[in-house]
Amino acid sequence: MRVVMKFGGASLKDGESIFHVANLVKKFEEYEKVVVVSAMAGVTDSLIEAATKCYKDFSSSFIKLFIAELTKKHYEAISTAVKNPDIQTKVFEKIDKLLDELEKVLLGIGYLGELTKRSMDYIQSFGERLSAPIVSASLLSIGVDSVALTGGDVGIITDRNFGRAKPLPEVYSTVKSRLDPLLRIKKSTPVITGFIGVAEDGSITTLGRGGSDLTATLIASALDADEVWLWKEVDGVLTTDPKIVPEARLIPEISYQEAMELSHFGAKILHPRAIEPVMRKGIPVRIKNTFNPDAEGTVIKRESNSSKDIVKALSLIEKVAIVNISGAGFDFAEIMSDVFRRLSRERVNVIMVSQSSSELNLSIVVDEADIDRAYSALKPLENGIVSVKKMDNIAVVSAVGSGMAGTPGVAGRIFSSLGRNKINVIMISQSCSEFNVSFAVSKKEGKDAVRVLHKEFELEKA
Repeated sequence: MRVVMKFGGASLKDGESIFHVANLVKKFEEYEKVVVVSAMAGVTDSLIEAATKCYKDFSSSFIKLFIAELTKKHYEAISTAVKNPDIQTKVFEKIDKLLDELEKVLLGIGYLGELTKRSMDYIQSFGERLSAPIVSASLLSIGVDSVALTGGDVGIITDRNFGRAKPLPEVYSTVKSRLDPLLRIKKSTPVITGFIGVAEDGSITTLGRGGSDLTATLIASALDADEVWLWKEVDGVLTTDPKIVPEARLIPEISYQEAMELSHFGAKILHPRAIEPVMRKGIPVRIKNTFNPDAEGTVIKRESNSSKDIVKALSLIEKVAIVNISGAGFDFAEIMSDVFRRLSRERVNVIMVSQSSSELNLSIVVDEADIDRAYSALKPLENGIVSVKKMDNIAVVSAVGSGMAGTPGVAGRIFSSLGRNKINVIMISQSCSEFNVSFAVSKKEGKDAVRVLHKEFELEKA
């Protein structure tokens, strides 16, 4: 059996958890395995903060302190996770070299007073580039042959859309040619940096936050793996975020389409684009708990077994905003074409779109971080007839379930229950598949809307 196992930062908190991960991987000795890792917990955020501080408020003493703290974190992890002294020495040397490189990059940003998307990707890549050698060394120290590789090493070639890079079509054949011999002939377990790739000119790129999931599924598709295992700190996919609804329950099976809908609308299942590579070949994805490995978890596959649940799960995105384009007497098709061309040019991530029945209003939900660029890009459309406005502090709630398709009255139940609880709906959208009904409310009412619907559709634990 050939599997791709991905471990996120929550599974790599410290040396003890890394050693636990190594032993977990060793349990499946009879399998051909590829391990994909994220940065250690908290490291990516700290790298972003450090880069921003160097750009805005340069201080060489801050950089020295930051590198010292990062060194301490990774040294402590090595000391606990890597049991062989000789292997320890080698990985210490590798970490030192990487941290020296990072320090020089941060100093360069400070002295130049410039922080581009390209340099931010380069800085963020250090999280995974630091964690992969430690996980690989931990495996080596317990007798599992392993090698640490970057996404670029294995052939994850992308475009130059820094921050949200897209793998190129030839990735699949390149990854197969580079990894297949390691698995079949050398019987090694490669540990690969998730999240990062490389452009054709050699520039390091990132696939977007949570992109390690995409790395794992892309590699699985390239290698014709039997399954992908995404190891997290939860037992599987739940009916909603348990921080919002403590009574949320585990969903044993979910379809690719349902998982894509949920991840696109904010559920922290996996990267929104991560399903695409495995869908082509029908490779199942299992969500498993690193610290409760015997739990069944959730299987994501082409079709889930029929369920009595009409609505299977609820998701919430809180950091979004709306741009409204409205007017009268214009060619709406022409306006729409212009709107999306402008948003595409500015690399604005469009989450949801709704058009009024009169065709005189177009509402677009975008990431909160993109709202100013979206508004600036569309503002020139105003001409006395067309008006462009923005709304901040918005949340989007999405109700997902294959049982909704062909079931009359689902939308009525959703909006009636919201109305009874005095929750005002600002915007509505339904997918053509009928697997999803999404709507926008004020940010302050988002969590209440999830709680109301979770109770309405009886998604709590039995």
